[in-house]
Amino acid sequence: MIELKDVRKVFPARGQAGEVVAVDGVSLAVDRGEFAGVVGPSGSGKSTLVRLVNLLERPTSGSVTVDGQLLTELPDEQVRQARRSIGMVFQHFELLDSRTAAGNVEHPLELSGVGRAERRRRAGELLDLVGLGDRAGARPAQLSGGQKQRVAIARALAVRPTVLLCDEATSALDQASTTGVLELLRRVRDELGLTVLLITHEMSVVKAVCDSAVLLDRGRVVDGGRLADVLTRPGSPLGDALLPAPVADAGAAHDGALLRVTVADRTPETLVLQTLIGELGLAVEIAGGSVETVAGGRYGRLLLRVTGGVAGLDDAVHRLRAGGILVERVAATAEVAR
Repeated sequence: MIELKDVRKVFPARGQAGEVVAVDGVSLAVDRGEFAGVVGPSGSGKSTLVRLVNLLERPTSGSVTVDGQLLTELPDEQVRQARRSIGMVFQHFELLDSRTAAGNVEHPLELSGVGRAERRRRAGELLDLVGLGDRAGARPAQLSGGQKQRVAIARALAVRPTVLLCDEATSALDQASTTGVLELLRRVRDELGLTVLLITHEMSVVKAVCDSAVLLDRGRVVDGGRLADVLTRPGSPLGDALLPAPVADAGAAHDGALLRVTVADRTPETLVLQTLIGELGLAVEIAGGSVETVAGGRYGRLLLRVTGGVAGLDDAVHRLRAGGILVERVAATAEVAR
């Protein structure tokens, strides 16, 4: 549905000779119906990347394909036509202050030549969908931040896109509004069968709604994949950012060894402990850990201290890994994160 191949975007440096490489050889693919995230710190190239997807910025090199169309080979007029299948939701809403909520939703339909009666019907339908059917006559100044973003989502859906791009869509919202907007985006994706690409710097947003994600840094993809996979992949930077690993104090392993174990719904921590203690007879303590919900699944990372003789430790690690459980031998560091 969305495919970028070796996309690069270079801008001239402001006020000086040279150039700035904003996106540097990025390749990614988002399947039809997928909710995908692009996450990274400020300045990593996220916002430039999303503008390359709908060709608001043309890449310096590389190709962009959306919904079967190779956009980078189309002339500007055909690109404008292709953009009608790509909805866009912005960080700061970009609503027209002079129009009501319904008027803002109608605006793209008006630009597309849709008649007044159909515009009104479609706007009412979409405002009902986003939970603002009773606020159709309100102007942006009369709406909360969360309500403004709901209107912006309705507007993005007006021309029936197949792809929805969200550029920091929750960054200007409080926590309660963020939760509501993310739930709405997930529901809209499910009900309308959209493909969603969400740009964010917040790992909590990725954990709440995304099926997959890529981690961007200095214009390059440093890690990515389905969240269920990256969370159980050894050494995954994205997995570690989504579910930070517990660490142990310098004296934690003086009389034994430390294991970091990642568990999921299908491999509960009780199974890990049963294998280590019940079947192999090892002495095990939980030195730290955390459990979170990611992409609708329960994941946890435990730091286990194995003491009292660890002759069977290698066998234990082998058996757990053979069962599909991520187990890593770790060194003690400065403190325990509980």
